[in-house]
Amino acid sequence: MNRILLNSLFVQTQGAYLRLQGDTVRVEVEGELRLQVPLHHLGSLVLFGNVLVSPHLLARCSEDGRSVVWLSEHGRFQGRMVGRVSGNVLLRRAQYQALDEEEKALALAQAFVQAKVRNARVVLLRAVREGGASEVLSQALREQEAVLSALPRANSLDEVRGLEGQAAAAYFQAFGEMLLVPGFAFAGRVKRPPRDPVNALLSFLYTLLVSDAVSALEGVGLDPQVGYLHALRPGKPALALDLVEEFRAWWADRLALTLLNRRQLGPKHFLERPGGVVYLTEDGRREVLVAYQKRKQEEVIHPLLREPVPVGLLPHLQARLLARYLRGDLPRYPGFVAR
Repeated sequence: MNRILLNSLFVQTQGAYLRLQGDTVRVEVEGELRLQVPLHHLGSLVLFGNVLVSPHLLARCSEDGRSVVWLSEHGRFQGRMVGRVSGNVLLRRAQYQALDEEEKALALAQAFVQAKVRNARVVLLRAVREGGASEVLSQALREQEAVLSALPRANSLDEVRGLEGQAAAAYFQAFGEMLLVPGFAFAGRVKRPPRDPVNALLSFLYTLLVSDAVSALEGVGLDPQVGYLHALRPGKPALALDLVEEFRAWWADRLALTLLNRRQLGPKHFLERPGGVVYLTEDGRREVLVAYQKRKQEEVIHPLLREPVPVGLLPHLQARLLARYLRGDLPRYPGFVAR
């Protein structure tokens, strides 16, 4: 398990060049050494925009099973390199078979949505405790309860997806209520592209979460593209998106609210491009990445294991539980629900 606790190296300095010297990664800008890190300390490389990597370092990452992720300069996912396909082929066959077993696929989709809604409820309840119960927050909580009540009776994937959309719409209607500082407004979730700072921040955090979920699933030998709640589409990491649902509100949204409400991020950390597209600035992304890495080191009690585990390890643990369910070792998949 030590392997998956290793850190990611984020490089967003444009024009940076990464190369391997012995077993040390050197980060150079215009020929000047800016950073060097022992390779065995790193679990992945995450590169923003115009960042180059030497063929020797790429080959070594591929050989070791260390992922390399390319994002645009503004944090949009562009590609990912992984080594040779690993994992148990029997596990992957079980994963694909479950997609054709209506009852099993439905149960998995229900588990992902149930965990998502229950964790969103945790975020809303915390806002009520800290700031009082406004009508919008109360209505969102009622919608979450209604969805949790209806989920077990859902008879199809489309019905589960409809309930998930209903819960998400109510949650994001109340999200603006949880922003406690002036200067930021949130009228609803806008993904492609983000049109305001809050959506830009959420999109960036979700990109980081999906990247971690892909690594976790590949780490146990599952195919990140074959999911159950999210429809299949070429190039779409459907299973990673399924897994991320458990963590969106409790991990990414809470971190976004903390960064904004504690004024660690302000208007100066966002940039509006022609056409109304809003991105984090380089300084803004640096603040988010530092906070994200710190959050991954914090420990929480896992509800099933009943022992403290680092937040960054949660996607890996859930991927292992999912693999056990698909193999038939568990009667149901237990989605992660924060306490």
